[in-house]
Amino acid sequence: MAKYSKKAGEKVERAMKEMKQGKLRSGRSGKKVTNPKQAIAIGLSEAREGAKVPYKKTSKKKRTRKKTTA
Repeated sequence: MAKYSKKAGEKVERAMKEMKQGKLRSGRSGKKVTNPKQAIAIGLSEAREGAKVPYKKTSKKKRTRKKTTA
């Protein structure tokens, strides 16, 4: 079973093409995107609305117990 849907792949492909052409802009700042990883992230975030995109797994922080002295 595929992790990402076909639609998600198409969105990422479109974002990469726009980045290579110099047309892809980031959200708020509107700066030109030059990093391929950022282009992939933009494509996946756009695909998340209607396509199958798994959530990013986060690591659990190690908890340390505080020693109590009485």
